[in-house]
Amino acid sequence: MEFRTTTRRTFLGLSLSLPLGVALSACGSDGPGRSSSGKPTATIWYLTGQPAEDVRKGSVERFNKANPDVAVEVTLFENDAYKTKIKTAIGAGQAPTIIFGWGGGTLRSYVQAGQVDDLTPWLDQNPQIKDKLLESTLPAGMVDDKIYALPTDRIQPVVLFYNKRVFGKVGVEPPQTWGDVLELVPKFNAAGVAPFSLAGQSRWTNMMWLEFLFDRIGGPEVFEAVYNGEKNAWSHPDAIKALTEVQKLVEMNAFVKGFSSIVADQDADQALLYTDKAAMMLHGSWTYGTMKVNGGDFVSGGHLGYMNFPPVDGGKGDPSNTFGNPAQYLSIYSKATPEQKEIAKRYLASLVTDEEAKAWIDVGSLPVLKGTESLLEQSPDADFLKFTYDIANNAKHFSQSWDQALSPTAAEALLDNIAKLFQLSISPQQFADNMNQFIGK
Repeated sequence: MEFRTTTRRTFLGLSLSLPLGVALSACGSDGPGRSSSGKPTATIWYLTGQPAEDVRKGSVERFNKANPDVAVEVTLFENDAYKTKIKTAIGAGQAPTIIFGWGGGTLRSYVQAGQVDDLTPWLDQNPQIKDKLLESTLPAGMVDDKIYALPTDRIQPVVLFYNKRVFGKVGVEPPQTWGDVLELVPKFNAAGVAPFSLAGQSRWTNMMWLEFLFDRIGGPEVFEAVYNGEKNAWSHPDAIKALTEVQKLVEMNAFVKGFSSIVADQDADQALLYTDKAAMMLHGSWTYGTMKVNGGDFVSGGHLGYMNFPPVDGGKGDPSNTFGNPAQYLSIYSKATPEQKEIAKRYLASLVTDEEAKAWIDVGSLPVLKGTESLLEQSPDADFLKFTYDIANNAKHFSQSWDQALSPTAAEALLDNIAKLFQLSISPQQFADNMNQFIGK
């Protein structure tokens, strides 16, 4: 398995809800935050969505109970709203004390603007924290060999989910190759079932298809050339072929009707899968827990299947390669007060414990900590956890999601052009021409 650090020269590989407590006035550089009880306070923004929402809120509640002299207060946002809100807040000097993110290019932009602290000296003084983390989770939180974001939460490869009930009714088997995928599309359509669920309005969900097709057709080097700033890298013949394959799927009606108006934040794409309206869904492993909560007996009854993305005949990418989130990452806002920063460090340290690892395992997620194998085996979700564990550990390349690896400017252009590609409003070559203008930006 190959690991790569997040630097400008190499691409990363892994081997609004109701707030709890105060609102935004306690954030950023407004002076020492205080809770309603007068305690020194640090703030954090997390994402909505079960079951992860409860795990993250639980970590705050456990910290506050164990540290009665201080408090961490959390505000919740939906995923897409958060990504917009946090950039605006950081630019305005009103960010929370602890900044949640995914590392990569966005983190690099924060570092270059002096908006987050270097955590390396603190971690050097507290080696037990870093030593507890899987080494493979660290690179996405690093810039120029320094750690600016601590890996937390869970490891989340993107996988191909499928509905066993639907496959059984239609009388077909899960795809073993890309050719099988193309052959399955008309069979499901003829049976009145959408071959693939897709929340296309969110755009990053579409991106997962390109990530895998680029890799399976041309290998990881194709996108690495983009990441490394090589001129006209998006015009590589294998890139054009992958873009063409995506549009072929759209033209074949492989995706659920109206996919471009479906939003991932509402979990409608998952509902299409577990209500038998769609046969398959390419999505992050984090959706397993959500489908377990919301899908009735879909998960517990053994109706959910999962597999790694199939190889493309004649393709250059290793079939073990995967994409996704090596972890989620927490940084400390540079404009927070010294008092807030100390609270933040205490909270970050509290996340690197077996108790927190078990909380993630209990909702069917793979934690970022070492030494959790026995906990995984004891889980009722042991089969899925072993599946994701094997993907993460056996992948020759576990690459960070493109919109997180690239700079915010390039990532936004990428998502806009991906939406146009799936809407068939631009050709593969136009996509490449448009994106070549953002290489290195």
